[in-house]
Amino acid sequence: MYGKGQGKRIMYLCDEKVREKQNFNLDWYFYHGDNQIQTGQTQVSDYEPVKLPHDWSLYYLWKEDAPSCGSGGYAETGIGWYRKIFDVNPHAFTKGRVFIHFEGVYMLSTVWINGHKLGQHVYGYTPFEYEITQYLHEDGRENVLDVKVDNSAQPGSRWYSGSGITRNVWLVKTSDTYIAPFGVGIQIPGIEEDKAHISVEISLAHAEDKKLSVQTTVFSPDHEICLELCTDRKGETNTLHQQGIIGTPLLWEVDAPFLYEAVTLLYDQDTLIDEVHTFFGIRTAVFDADKGFLLNGRQVKLNGVCIHHDGGCMGAAVPLPVWKRRLEKLKEMGVNALRMAHNPPDSALLDLCDRMGFLVMDEAFDEWHYLKGKELGSNTHESHGYSLWFDTCHEEDLRTMLLRDRNHPSIILWSIGNEVPDQTAPEGYLTARHLKCICKSIDPLRAVTQANDQIAAEPRAAREEFLNELDVVGYNYVGRWRTRAETYYDEDKRNHPSWCMIGTENSGLGGMRGRYLFGMEEKAGWWMRPYYSAPIEVGRLLRYTMTHDYVAGDFMWTGIDYLGESHWPNRSANAGVLDTCGFAKDSFYFYQSIWRRDIPVAHLLPHWNMDVDQGTILQVLGYTNCDSAELILNGKSYGKKAYSYPDYGMTQTYGHFDKEPIPVNTDNLFLGWDVPYEPGYVELVGFKDGKEVVRDRVETAGEPYAIKLNCYQDTLAADGLDVGQIEIAIVDEKGRLCPQSEQYVQLSVEGAGELIGIDNGNSASHESMKGSGIHVSAGQAFAVIQSTGSAGKCVVRVEAEGLQSAGIELSFTKHR
Repeated sequence: MYGKGQGKRIMYLCDEKVREKQNFNLDWYFYHGDNQIQTGQTQVSDYEPVKLPHDWSLYYLWKEDAPSCGSGGYAETGIGWYRKIFDVNPHAFTKGRVFIHFEGVYMLSTVWINGHKLGQHVYGYTPFEYEITQYLHEDGRENVLDVKVDNSAQPGSRWYSGSGITRNVWLVKTSDTYIAPFGVGIQIPGIEEDKAHISVEISLAHAEDKKLSVQTTVFSPDHEICLELCTDRKGETNTLHQQGIIGTPLLWEVDAPFLYEAVTLLYDQDTLIDEVHTFFGIRTAVFDADKGFLLNGRQVKLNGVCIHHDGGCMGAAVPLPVWKRRLEKLKEMGVNALRMAHNPPDSALLDLCDRMGFLVMDEAFDEWHYLKGKELGSNTHESHGYSLWFDTCHEEDLRTMLLRDRNHPSIILWSIGNEVPDQTAPEGYLTARHLKCICKSIDPLRAVTQANDQIAAEPRAAREEFLNELDVVGYNYVGRWRTRAETYYDEDKRNHPSWCMIGTENSGLGGMRGRYLFGMEEKAGWWMRPYYSAPIEVGRLLRYTMTHDYVAGDFMWTGIDYLGESHWPNRSANAGVLDTCGFAKDSFYFYQSIWRRDIPVAHLLPHWNMDVDQGTILQVLGYTNCDSAELILNGKSYGKKAYSYPDYGMTQTYGHFDKEPIPVNTDNLFLGWDVPYEPGYVELVGFKDGKEVVRDRVETAGEPYAIKLNCYQDTLAADGLDVGQIEIAIVDEKGRLCPQSEQYVQLSVEGAGELIGIDNGNSASHESMKGSGIHVSAGQAFAVIQSTGSAGKCVVRVEAEGLQSAGIELSFTKHR
């Protein structure tokens, strides 16, 4: 059910380094139930072997009466117990300290080591750790770590949260005196033409009255030493500061995300006692009331999307390669900014954003003092949420997020909340001020926002004193109320010219891949519009955002479909441009046609296997960034069309245009033709300067004939954790995707890998994401194969009744 059996136990912390951080994800056991477990015991007969990260919610079927309701995706929750039996090198804790570090446990975790209770942590999205030195066995006996996870207070989230130890766990060894967790903070207070000023803060733990010194060496992106700093501790201070200058710095940019590395060494007189490595980038990130957002002094429009923390069939326990594949696709679409909605993300995801050049809005909370309803899809339960814990937990959780994330150059904006009801409360501004002060105390350079959904709302609007507390005013659904559907930010810009403004959340096109609505459907929601009208409203705001400098940008809802926030029979939300499999929808190309002006784009919809009578008039849409485009159906032209974005006036003298004007048909950001449906093919031909530059062709596919497989990265690490991702397609005899296919596919895996997830992107599918087969949706499905820990080949075969089967080989190696 949860993976192959456990192998030989590892002896942990055998390295002689002064600091050792060892992955602790393998060889765990899991029990789902609310029985009171006797901690510190080695018996695991009632447990299942698992690997971390682990999300138990997806190992059970979706249920309409699940306490998590539609908000939580109708998923299983409850209480779970984890146990790990392990050995530690005795020298590790007789000469120093040992800590257990959790990057995220959802939620309300309690931890014991060898029967000793270490503590409790509530929030499922912030890291925490405990020192376990004094409780480890010194006589060679096995050590037992027990973790209780309580996610039974349901519904407890407005989206799928997952349940369990959903992020990495580490075992850490240090000296008696050491650099505190997240204890190195690096800031760039100023950049001049040929140099950058750097400030380093180092926080120490258990320093006592020792004579200590800190040496920091900075390495350039080319691995050359570019700065050395040395500071002696004065008195009994536990915080040291260093300043220096880096000459001719390589700036961190979206298209060139250069990273520096700081190596911080802590000495007790002449003895090295700790070593910490910190990656950072050199850049400035400024929000301006008139120019929007400036990166390194250059105006950059934030072409952003919101993303949730789940990974489709991986639930909340998402391997990094799954994120990498998804982010590469978003980058291809033209995305340069990500909003981490609505909680601190996995730190590995932020590392990826640093390396890939994404700009990030890092968000702390979805609730402050006021509870939000979570009965979406059901109305039979009392809601729960972080507001129940806010007073006791928010300072620690916010500080932890800030300390953990402050060195990431990708982060340009702290968000202290999302759509909190406090924005309309008389005292809400005081909470906003308090949270902002915490942010500034740790990071005075970055701006602070809150995603407000009640600006100009009725009957109660966000209060002006609340919005005035924010460095950047965040707008969720800026065109929702009255005339703002046309004017958007105009009124607030007139009344508050000093405000910096950004769209923190606004509607995307939505919809399910391969499915085309012809009208408004009952219970679908007012935001689910027909495919031919959805891009009209979205396009109006997109055009406004792109052409008004003072609007820093927009985070479209959402980049990727996510579990939860749904109505039965749906168990996930269809808001993304990528579905839960990571497959692109038509809307992907809508945004690409606006955000990517460096490549020619042409995309047609709908597909040409529509279930309508021949001769039915269909609206065929074309997404393109060309000067004009021509539609051709079975060899017959339906004419050229053009739209007016981006529109430019005269230059230099009256009547002079840098580019010859062409007739346009629409102000929309797409083209449309009314076409009688007839099987065959339809083409969109894009022209620039009168010449064809791109062509998209959609053909009527024949009957399903075969299975086609594609693997994202087929050479992988044999570490028990790395994953391969298999894209499954049903094709006809000519190799064309069959969008009409919903056949069942069965997977088998042999060798050094195991199947750990399967999905089809269909939000109404109730098939298990942890099974061995699934019905494809619109001709496609997706599977994740994980290393067993052994080196060697892994063969994945996919079969379907009446179709040619397919196989693909993955290679797991110990030396990758």
